[in-house]
Amino acid sequence: MRIGLITADPGHQLLADASALLASRHEVVALDPRGDDSPASTDSPASPDNPASPGELASPGELADVYLLKARTPPALALARSLERRGAPVVNSAAATARCQDRTAMAERALRAGLPFAPTRTVASLAGLAAEPPPRPVVVKSRHSRRHDLVARVDDAAQLRALTADWADEPVVVQDFVPNDGWDHKLWVVAGRVFAALRRSELAAGDRGPNLPLALDALPPGWLDPVLRVGPAFSLDVYGVDLIDSGGGAPLIVDINAFPGIRGQAGAPEALAALALRTAERGGLTASRT
Repeated sequence: MRIGLITADPGHQLLADASALLASRHEVVALDPRGDDSPASTDSPASPDNPASPGELASPGELADVYLLKARTPPALALARSLERRGAPVVNSAAATARCQDRTAMAERALRAGLPFAPTRTVASLAGLAAEPPPRPVVVKSRHSRRHDLVARVDDAAQLRALTADWADEPVVVQDFVPNDGWDHKLWVVAGRVFAALRRSELAAGDRGPNLPLALDALPPGWLDPVLRVGPAFSLDVYGVDLIDSGGGAPLIVDINAFPGIRGQAGAPEALAALALRTAERGGLTASRT
């Protein structure tokens, strides 16, 4: 099998570990979309220590049996779409990945699916929000999710004006702030297998610190169900869900990410490698029947 990685960082722990598992029997190569998520990767040959080479898929006639889309820049999404048009399976699809970049579309889809997602409204710009009556405590986020985007708690007009100095033209979404214990429950899913950790909320004061281990049986009752329902609702095979306890053990989803960085989770690289091979095999069977 030939497994392609669409990423500017094939050395990312999850990709590198999964590639090392695959490389003994399969060819692992990378396409660097030259987006702005991270520095460009090297041109060294593929190996368990350096699992992918961005130059190896330069020929427009060559296709891998499956591609793993671990990037979210416009060039990466355009590349994934072009590969899909040529018949290559991509995990996650370009369309599903793009849905998770638009927080307005994300909220609409989640709420239509009956998921416990934070009610969300969209404002054309932060300056427009500042022109409204003074807010009650809210969370303001950039509408379009990206590295170093805007995510902030706003309690009053003065805080909102201060943000506007740097973000006046930024399209935003607004969610009511829900009092909670300041911890995000970070759950990651790879082909139905769930991994979990705790991390301080980016809205909490002070440094967030590292992810802390969290056993699945330590989750409040009923929390796994909405997490697993995210996959079918968004057509995602690899994704992350951030939840908070909104009171009385009730889960509230505050973010959904396509193909997040899953680090230090035993079994995650194995699950990803197995998913890549299954998807490649299904793609080959489909092609043989057409």
